[in-house]
Amino acid sequence: MDQAIYRDGRRHPCAHLSDELDRLREGEDGFLWIGLKDPTDEEFGLVNRQLHLHPLAVEDAVKGHQRPKIEQYESSLFVVLKTLRYIDRTSDIETGELMLFIGERFVVTVRRGEGNPLAAVRQALESDPSRLQFGTMGVLHAVMDSVVDNYRRVDREIQHDLEQIEQDVFGSPAGGDANVIYRLKREVLEFRRADGPLAEGLKEFMARGQGRAFDTDLQHLFRDVEDHLRQVGDHVDAYDRLLSDVLNAHLAGVSVQQNEDMRKISAWVAMGAVPTLIAGIYGMNFHSIPELDWSLDLGGHEIYFGYFLVLCLMGGIVFTLYRLFKRSGWL
Repeated sequence: MDQAIYRDGRRHPCAHLSDELDRLREGEDGFLWIGLKDPTDEEFGLVNRQLHLHPLAVEDAVKGHQRPKIEQYESSLFVVLKTLRYIDRTSDIETGELMLFIGERFVVTVRRGEGNPLAAVRQALESDPSRLQFGTMGVLHAVMDSVVDNYRRVDREIQHDLEQIEQDVFGSPAGGDANVIYRLKREVLEFRRADGPLAEGLKEFMARGQGRAFDTDLQHLFRDVEDHLRQVGDHVDAYDRLLSDVLNAHLAGVSVQQNEDMRKISAWVAMGAVPTLIAGIYGMNFHSIPELDWSLDLGGHEIYFGYFLVLCLMGGIVFTLYRLFKRSGWL
C-alpha cells in the first residue's frame, strides 16, 4: 500500500528497498515503514527476505487468525491487533486483523480486512514531526491508539443498540426479540476477544521492562492507550452482564404473556364446555327425560318450554362464568 523512509520527523521516498535498508544498517538515521494490505505470499516473502523477520512471527502472519498479543523476539517486536468495523445496516461487528513487525530501523504493518485503514494514521504522523521523533515505537503507539479509538466508537454504537433493546424489552410485557438479543451478545463476545487479550498484552509489555525503556513522554502515551483499553473492557463486561439480564427479563415477559394467554384460553374453553355438556346430554334423545315433556296449556295450545328452558340455563351459566373470570382477571 505504501512505503517510505522517515528521517528527522520527515517523510522521504523509498527508492529501492534493499539499498535503503543497507544505508539504515550502516548507521544512517531514520527508519523504514512498509504498509501491506492483504499481501500475497510472494509479496510478503519479498519483504521477509529483505528484513529477515523472525520465523515464528512470519508463520503467525501468514496463517492469520491470531489472538491479540505483543511478542518480543531477539531483535524485533511482533504485535497482533484485532480491528473492528461496525456495520450500521445490520448492527454487526466485522473483525479484521492488523499485524506489526517492529525493529530498530523498520516497521511493517500487515492489514487484513477492511477495518481500521492506516492511511489517516500515517498522514497524522507526517503532519506532526514531533511524534515521528519517537521512531518506530511512535508508529506502534499511533497505530495502537487508532485501533483503540475505533474500539471506543464501536463501544458507543453497541451502547446505543443496547439502549434500544432495553426500551423494546421493558416497554411491553413480551417486547423485544430474543434473536436480536442473542446477536448483540455474540457481537459483544467478538468485541471482548479483541479487547481483552490486547489489554493483557499491553499491560505485560509495559511491566516486562520494554515500557520503562521508553522516553517518559512515550510511556505516558502508552499508558493513555492502556487506560482507554481498560475503560472499553469495563464497558464490554457490563454490556455482557446487562444483556444476560435483559434476555432473562425478555424470557420472563414471554412466559408471563403465555400464562396470560393460557388463562384466557382456559376461561373460554370452560365457558364453551358447559353448554356442550348440556347439549350432549339432551342430544342422547332419551324419551324418559322429564324436561322434554314439560309444557303449558295456553288458550288450548300446548307449548313445550323444555327446549327454551335449557337454552336459558346454558346462557345463564355461561354469563355467570364470564363474570367470574372477568372479576378474577382471567379475561
